[in-house]
Formats: sequence, C-alpha cells, structure tokens
Amino acid sequence: MRFVFASYVYTPNFHEPDAWLKRINAYAGIQEALSRTNEVVSIEQIDYEGRHFSGGVDYHFKRYPAAALRYYPRKLNQFIKSLQPDVVVIQSLHFPLQVMLLRLVLGKRVKIMVQNHAEQPATGLKKQLQKLADRHINAYLFASYAMGVEWVAAGNLASAAKIHEAMEVSSVFYPVNGEIAKHKTGITGNPVFLWVGRLNANKDPVNVVKAFLKFSQQEPNGRLYMIYHTDELLHAIQALLASTPQLSHSVVLVGKFPHHELLYWFNSADFIISGSHYEGSGASVCEAMSCGCVPVVTDILSFRMITNNGDCGILYTPGNEEALLQALHKTRQIDLWDKRKRSLEYFKTTLSFEAIARQIERIAHSL
Repeated sequence: MRFVFASYVYTPNFHEPDAWLKRINAYAGIQEALSRTNEVVSIEQIDYEGRHFSGGVDYHFKRYPAAALRYYPRKLNQFIKSLQPDVVVIQSLHFPLQVMLLRLVLGKRVKIMVQNHAEQPATGLKKQLQKLADRHINAYLFASYAMGVEWVAAGNLASAAKIHEAMEVSSVFYPVNGEIAKHKTGITGNPVFLWVGRLNANKDPVNVVKAFLKFSQQEPNGRLYMIYHTDELLHAIQALLASTPQLSHSVVLVGKFPHHELLYWFNSADFIISGSHYEGSGASVCEAMSCGCVPVVTDILSFRMITNNGDCGILYTPGNEEALLQALHKTRQIDLWDKRKRSLEYFKTTLSFEAIARQIERIAHSL
C-alpha cells in the first residue's frame, strides 16, 4: 500500500532537510515504522526544494507559496495525485476547503485520512466547510476516540463512524540507567517530579506549584523540577515561592533545555506532572512514559487515553488544587515499580512509533 503524507502548511524558517526531519522526529518516526511494510512518501514544505530519503521514507521537499496553500492549492494537490497514492494522510482538520479540492483531483478510489493535531471544532463558516468536507474524508485520526466524538456532538462531523484512535506523535527517548541520568542532570530529591511545558494558563503551572508546596510540607525531600520554553506565568510562580521561602527549595525552576537532553531529565524523574486543561495528545507525557516516568496528569480526554484510563498513572481534576494534592499523596502509596512497568508496557503496545504505524495500517486496510 502506498501512503502519501502531506499538509497545507509552509514553514519558511527551515532551509535544510536534515534539520527539518530532526525538528519533526516525534512524528517522522511513525512514517518510518509504517515504511517497513508499505511505501511511504512524505511531502514537506520548507524553504528547500528536492528529494531526500531517510528511514525508509521518500521525502519530497516543496516550496509552494503560503497564499496558494490557503486558498487554491492546485499544484500541491496535483503533485499528490502524481504520486499515485492508495491513501493520503492530511495533517490537521483546519483545511476543509483544500481537502474538498483534493478529492476532486483524486477521484473516489484514493482514501483520505485526516489527522487531528489539537485543533478543536470550528465555528461559523469554517464549521460549515468542515461539515461539507466530511463527505469526502474516509477516516479521522484522533489521539483519543472520545475527542473525535466531541466533533460529532458539536455538529462538525456527521457521525463517529469515521473516527479512529491513533496518537499523532511518539517518543525518540528510551530508558537509561537512573544514576547515570542523575549524574548528568544533577537532580536530587525523593520523590522527583518533572514538569515539561509552557508556563501558560492552559498548562496551569500555578495550580501545580500551589499543590506541590503543600505536598512538600509533609514530604520535605520531594522535588519538582520545571523545564519550560515559554514563561508567561513565571512571575506568578516566583511570587508564590517568595511567599513561602521555607518551602521554595522544593521547586526548582530549570528553564529551557535542548530537546535531546530531555532524555536524561526524564530518566532522572519518578513522575511526570501536568496541569493541562486541554491537550491534543500530550507529547511530553508520552516522552516521559517512554523512559519509565509515571504520569500524574489531569483527567482530560487525551490523558485518559495516554494513561490507559489511569492504569499506568494518576488522574486528577484540572484546576483543582486539592485534587492534585491528593494525587501527590497517592504517589507515596502506590507501588512505583509496578506503575513504571505498566507505563513502559503501555507505551510499547499503544504509544510507540511501531504501535501507531500498525494502527494506521489497520485503519487503512479497513476503509
């Protein structure tokens, strides 16, 4: 079966294939795994033109104007057709008009799958276009089936029959010896919690820090390390720590780190913690689980899926300080090694590149 992956987004600030593939490695790994049993072609749009083979995938780099992609992507759609695909996978539900035009070019034989990337149901004119495009799409891929059902409930999709569960990204990380990892990171404490994400309102770091400061009153050896690459709420967190100087040592504001170095941070921690109110999947949680971290995360649809409904993690109500505090105390009562084992096994069977590729292949054969 020949798969063609494409999107209607142009990223002009990348100029070289290897740098771009490194940037998207959490997604490219799915295509590479799929290529072991199928032909896989991926169309990438950066400031570069040419053909590039990597990991079994045939990459075609194009430089289509952004305006043309938004309104009338004739050249891209025609190029997709020229590749003679059996299945086309389009990234994002944000482009219903472009997908309808693609269907006109491809005809009825080729199957079109659309991958959700955290976008939520549109309103207004785009909602009407999504409803029209639904007639021309064979399958939707959501990190959580329940997230797709929300699109049906909102009226953007006709029924749940086309919704399938498949993670959008996975992890390039893996377990390494914890002592070696801690030697590199300098992490101390017991237990160790790790935060990786933006410091914005959706991620809700303030609630996390409030609860953790209360937790550290009874668990003074506990540590929360926070890695972040945007700092919208940093001043609010610093003010919290300043107001409780006797506990401030329990929260370490690390700041930004190169992505590849997170391998050692994930392997230094016992738990990955999140305060998100919404996630399209949960890339950092997935990465942490691939290293054996146990998730302590909010009870939202994507995290229910990523933790197997809490079987390999602990879920709590978003924005609820007391619920998070109870979850933190629960981490002292569970069998940590059993949870680690479950986390790693679930990652392997459901969240890994190979597992996602198998799921996409099964979906394609069912269409």
